[in-house]
Order: sequence, then C-alpha cells, then structure tokens
Amino acid sequence: MAGHSQFKNIMHRKGRQDAVRSKMFSKLAREITVAAKMGTPDPDMNPRLRLAIQNAKAQSMPKDNIERAVKKAAGGDAENYDEVRYEGYGPGGVAVIVEALSDNRNRTASNVRSIFAKAGGALGETGSVAFSFDHVGEIVYKPEAGDADTMMEAAIEAGAEDVVTDEDGHTIYCAFEDINEVSSTLEKALGEAESVKAIWKPQNTIPVDEERATSLMRLIENLEDDDDVQNVYSNFEVDDEVMAKLSA
Repeated sequence: MAGHSQFKNIMHRKGRQDAVRSKMFSKLAREITVAAKMGTPDPDMNPRLRLAIQNAKAQSMPKDNIERAVKKAAGGDAENYDEVRYEGYGPGGVAVIVEALSDNRNRTASNVRSIFAKAGGALGETGSVAFSFDHVGEIVYKPEAGDADTMMEAAIEAGAEDVVTDEDGHTIYCAFEDINEVSSTLEKALGEAESVKAIWKPQNTIPVDEERATSLMRLIENLEDDDDVQNVYSNFEVDDEVMAKLSA
C-alpha cells in the first residue's frame, strides 16, 4: 500500500460556508430518497441508503430531514431521478467529471454545458475523460480514529487498497465493488467513518498556477451550485502556497 497520495477530493478543498448548507442538505436528501426508492427503505438491507444516511449524519443533517427523505421515497409525490454523468475539460485542458441526479436531463445537460462554456471549458462525450480516473471507494476517518500504523493494519485486514494519512485525518481507498464490505469491516474495528462514498480518483494530477486555479475553482463552485449536480471531481493539483492565497 502506498503511504502517500497527492490526490485531494475537490469537495474538501475549502470549508463549507453556512450560505450553502441548505443546498448541501437538499442534495443529501435527494440521494437518500433515490437510494430508498431504488431499494428498500431499511438501511440495514439497502447498502446505498445506509451510506447516504451515514454521510448525511456526518454533515450534521438533522434526523427529521433524513427521515422525511426516506419517507418521501414511499410516497406518490417522489420525483423520478436519473443518474447522469457528464465529462468535460476545464481551462487548460484539466479533466472534470460531474455526477448529477436529474428529473429533467435536457435541463441539466444544458445547465452543465453552459457552465463549462462560460469558464472557457467544454463538455465532452461520456468516456472522454473517465479513462484517466479510477472509480473507487473512499472511506474517511478523523485523526483521532487511530495512528497511521493502526489505520494501515485495519485497512489491510479489511481488504482496502491504499491509505493516506495527514493532519486532516485518514483516507482509505478500496475497489468500488468492495466498498460496502470494506467499510463494514472497518466500522467493526475503528467505529463509524466520517464519510463513505464512491469517488472518481484521478490516476495523475496536473499542477496549476494561481490564475488557472482560480478559474478552475470557480468552475467547480458553479457546477456544485447547480441543484442537480451531486459531485464534481477533477485532476488538477494546487500547491499549499497557492491554496493558502486562494483560501485567504
């Protein structure tokens, strides 16, 4: 197992602001409803729903909101959402993957295409950039879950593929198809994770300067601001000095 990875999930590049908290809860609720509608409303029998609820709790989503989202799946007023993936290029040819849950594919595609165009990028065909990413499971633990050796041992025992430990905590990667088994085994050994999800992990990252990083982060933020967009991933890398300037 590698002990270090330059990959950082774009969703964690900056702290969430209160202004976008309600939008985040709305997206979490949508995922919960879709998961419950596709399977059973019992999280013990529905791995996707279990993960959706776990991630909602990790973001401090109120219990009532979670229960309403589950109940909505059983009601007749629940919208039908399609899972859609968009792929494209941001400024400088940086690869971007967008995951969405849409009740109107034409609207969502039009919005995503417009956001790419305004940023100087372009939406591509499905598969145009996914080949440069690996679809894997990502399991995140807080620093206090254990030291690096403890996490490594637990990850190996659970069948994970990689562990990255830094000051922010521990990130464990596993094969996409193993995410439920690995996360369940880790939970028994380490307790409940901060988050468990499937992500698109870039095979290689592209360093960008401050100007390019500013444009790319604006593109990511505009995509994330769309109601239908659930997750955004990219393969650009910003060094600590530039990140400090952008976060100031």
